[in-house]
Amino acid sequence: MSIRHLVLVLGDQLSHDNPALAGFDPACDRILMVEAPAEATHVWTHKARIALFLSAMRHFAAELAERGWPVDYLRLGEHPHDKLEAAWRAAITQHAPAGVVVCEPGEWRLEQTLKQLGETLGLPVALRPDSHFLASRAAFQRWAGERETLLMEHFYRAMRKHHQVLMDGKEPAGGTWNFDKDNRQAFGRGGPAGLPPAARFAPDAITRAVLASVETHFADHPGSLAHFAWPVTRADALQALTAFIRDRLPGFGAHQDAMWTDEPFLWHSLLAPALNLKLLDPREVIRAAEDAWRSGHAPLAAVEGFIRQILGWREFIRGVYWRDQPGMGEANHFGHTRPLPAWFWTGETRMNCQRQVIRQTLSHGYAHHIQRLMVTGNFALLAELSPQAVAAWFLAVYVDAVEWVELPNVAGMALYANGGRFTSKPYVASGAYIKRMSNYCAGCSYSPEVKTGPRACPVSTFYWDFLDRHADMLAANPRCTLMFKPLARMDAAERAAIRSQAQALGEALDSL
Repeated sequence: MSIRHLVLVLGDQLSHDNPALAGFDPACDRILMVEAPAEATHVWTHKARIALFLSAMRHFAAELAERGWPVDYLRLGEHPHDKLEAAWRAAITQHAPAGVVVCEPGEWRLEQTLKQLGETLGLPVALRPDSHFLASRAAFQRWAGERETLLMEHFYRAMRKHHQVLMDGKEPAGGTWNFDKDNRQAFGRGGPAGLPPAARFAPDAITRAVLASVETHFADHPGSLAHFAWPVTRADALQALTAFIRDRLPGFGAHQDAMWTDEPFLWHSLLAPALNLKLLDPREVIRAAEDAWRSGHAPLAAVEGFIRQILGWREFIRGVYWRDQPGMGEANHFGHTRPLPAWFWTGETRMNCQRQVIRQTLSHGYAHHIQRLMVTGNFALLAELSPQAVAAWFLAVYVDAVEWVELPNVAGMALYANGGRFTSKPYVASGAYIKRMSNYCAGCSYSPEVKTGPRACPVSTFYWDFLDRHADMLAANPRCTLMFKPLARMDAAERAAIRSQAQALGEALDSL
């Protein structure tokens, strides 16, 4: 029997406010959700990332079924379809819908597949705008206009004004738009103190079944499920938000860029997975943080730094992703082609900073933004790794990774692969930065102050070689002026030694 709408719910669209569900009539519409193996294999996906998506999907499908809504839920191992498209086609053949309804996806690849599906079958496929975000794709395009370079700070201020967030009338709360200068402190020798525990959620029966299924179907995939305790329902996510605002937000700001051995979470919110699955709405997250400041519970610098990540960077990155695809995924400004070192999948490297972050990532599917940007991302840029290989790795190993947020952060922010489309300079640093912001260097085989020789830190060697090789481009950028003062003091012999060592290191990445 034919139906009116076949409603597709994708794995990162798990909100009851999903616009694809608006106007749903259980008498004549049907929902389809699919666990497609190819979604976990087109990049070699971390077991915890697979488990998070599947557990959250199964919980959401159960909630829809409790409403009495008809849901076709295709589980791993219980259907023959490797790819989403094949499952969609089979369902269309079975139900003969008058049309397909879906919220616009978070990945350019899937949007193209949906459009082609409709064209091939001659069937209306309604891609409804994603109302989860505070700036629609069309609104971002209007803001961006004909600008060749897009700056998040300008967008963020416009969003603050438009949505009246952290504003006192027409002026920013506290008299300034951001508190970066207050939010970049290191811990010092004593390390972090008084850390409250992170909200973690013991797997229930549904999640335990998912964990077993992932171990069966993706046994050779990277990462561990031993520490899996992410929120997988709306109720879990709200508890996580409450716990962060109460316990961790007050201490979030000052040390949000700092890192410490065996402390994977520090004061970070850990809310990105729930936000990106749409178990949380960004509006309620922003409102809770602002209320914490206005009530005197959390300082303005911490609250502003957190809200900037949600209202500013998260919304901006999504807009840039859709504006610049598909070129963003193909961009390679510096022409870097080296493959990933094998230790990206094991953490088995003598560089303690990389070892700490990658092992943490493999254990939890998580690293905070500075670990991603200034440890693994920084190394990938300096060591001339292929942007496409690096982006695939980031998409694979982090539980919160959806391409709309992962690709711009990696290709644009970390790797400068798009040539500065929305960043004012390459974000590169020597081992000295890592030493200043962490205790990683204390347990390392290398010394961040040494540029050549057996004790030389590869991050530092690659950094000075990068500045030397790209001196003309970087020297023209006012934001890079300070970088060049030490380089200018080096004589030709020292520069040649750095270039030679960098070349040798680049040819032996697996052994670092």
